[in-house]
Amino acid sequence: MSSRSGEDGDPRVPGRTRSQEALFAFVFGFISIGVMGAVAYAAEAPFIFPSLGPTAFLLFHRPTASAASPRNTIEGHVIGALSGVAALAVCGLLDAPSALEVGVTPLRAVAAGASLGLTSGLMILTRRGHPPAGATTLIVSLGLMTSAAHLGVLFAAVVLLVLQASLIHWIAGTSYPRWAPAE
Repeated sequence: MSSRSGEDGDPRVPGRTRSQEALFAFVFGFISIGVMGAVAYAAEAPFIFPSLGPTAFLLFHRPTASAASPRNTIEGHVIGALSGVAALAVCGLLDAPSALEVGVTPLRAVAAGASLGLTSGLMILTRRGHPPAGATTLIVSLGLMTSAAHLGVLFAAVVLLVLQASLIHWIAGTSYPRWAPAE
C-alpha cells in the first residue's frame, strides 16, 4: 500500500488527517508507554528508558516508514545495544561506573562516539535503520544499562512495544508490516 507524503515529505497514513494522526499518536503513545510503566513497576525492572519514546513516536505516527517496521525496530535496538557493549569492552569500561556517577571522561566520550558510529554504520549496511537505536547505544555506552539483566529487559521492552504496536495497528486497520518494511 503506498503512502502519501505530508508537507514534510514523511509517509502519512492513508485516509487519516493530520489531526487524526496526532490523536492516534497521542492516545496510543500514552497507552503503550503506560503499559510499559506498569510492567516496569510490577517487574521492578527498567522497562522504560529514553529511546522507547522516539520508538513509540515512529510506531504510532509513521507506521508505514521503514524505520518503524518490527524488523528494523527490534534489530536496530539490538545493533545499538551490542555496539554499546562492544565500545565499552574495547575501551575497558564494562565494569566502570556510569557517566552519571563519575562524569564523562575522555575514554567514555570515545566509547560513546564509537558506539554511535558503529550503530549507524551497521544499521546502514544491514538496512535496519531505526534512529532511536542511536539513543539506545548511548544509554549502554554511557554505562546506564550494561548488565546482562538490564540488556535482557531492554530487548524485552522493545519487543513488547512492537507487539503492542502490531496489535493496535491490526485493530485500527492500519497498514503495518508483520516484520520487514515494504520494499
